[in-house]
Amino acid sequence: MGKGIIEKYRLFLPVSDKTPIITLGEGETPLIKAENLSRFLELESALYLKVEGVNPTGSFKDRGMTMAISKAVEEGAKAIICASTGNTSASAAAYGARAGIPVIVVLPGGGVALGKLAQALMYGAKVIQIKGNFDAAFKVMNELANAMNAVVVNSTNPYRLEGQKTAAFEICEELDRCPTFHFIPVGNGGNITAYWRGYIEYGRGKNFEKLFKLPRMVGWQAEGAAPIVQARIVENPQTVASAIRIGNPAHWQDVVETVLESRGLIDTVSDEEILEAQKLIAQNEGIFCEPASAAPVAGFIKIHRADKKFFKKRSVIVCTLTGNGLKDPDIAIKLCDVPEPVESNLEEIKKLLDT
Repeated sequence: MGKGIIEKYRLFLPVSDKTPIITLGEGETPLIKAENLSRFLELESALYLKVEGVNPTGSFKDRGMTMAISKAVEEGAKAIICASTGNTSASAAAYGARAGIPVIVVLPGGGVALGKLAQALMYGAKVIQIKGNFDAAFKVMNELANAMNAVVVNSTNPYRLEGQKTAAFEICEELDRCPTFHFIPVGNGGNITAYWRGYIEYGRGKNFEKLFKLPRMVGWQAEGAAPIVQARIVENPQTVASAIRIGNPAHWQDVVETVLESRGLIDTVSDEEILEAQKLIAQNEGIFCEPASAAPVAGFIKIHRADKKFFKKRSVIVCTLTGNGLKDPDIAIKLCDVPEPVESNLEEIKKLLDT
């Protein structure tokens, strides 16, 4: 097991010698140059994929959760609570189990991928499914937290973003620069905010030796769950990408400020574009990501296809793949032709391979 992000970046995080480190060895995730996908897209720029799905519970949430749970233990928390579309619940349940603290998760009924629900249940969390969407679950969670004096570990917890910013540190260390563009999915909006914070600290040399030009942050929402792009609350968000199926993001204003400060943008992609990108990533690069993770790649493809000269030859583009594809295998199976059983003899099998 790795030492985890707190030990690696202790000088840049709000911890002290009194902070108990609750870790599962998160961080140090691969930054893979997408050479096959680049050839397929006839791209001259350098495209990289930050594969956060190899974190301990299979998503980027672990970076923030190690910080949130460590600080909760330091402050004497008796219980932790979160609302979730799936990945936060899995991460909170795992790190809560590691810390020996009771965990309560509030989920939108029927709106969480089974892989993520299975994780929360197996890690021993008390799971409450409500009739309603994520925003309703978030409201109930806050009411429960106040009534039970439980520590909230959603991205509204400031320590979450402190942990999540470390992914930007890793990218800068590996590239020896900031990327030109950073593409990222936007649901509740905490992650794009955290990356920008990390790039500012690293790029402007805060406690680091080098000064780098900061990237343009490019966020992507699904067409059916795009409150920031549409500048209105979406009462009933709909998208195949369950991790970003949020109609009223907690970090709405932070996202707007991040996009403006970085000279970036936020836009939408359709479910069809998301699923196409998910398959392209898997079949060209051997990386299986969940649908929400494919949204930034779908957005990148959308821009590149519209204007082949938008990205310059020297541009360096990073797309964050936020979660593992095994989080939501049902969606992937629907994209593929599952073979029917055939007779177990060589001639029948050879006929099948010839078709």
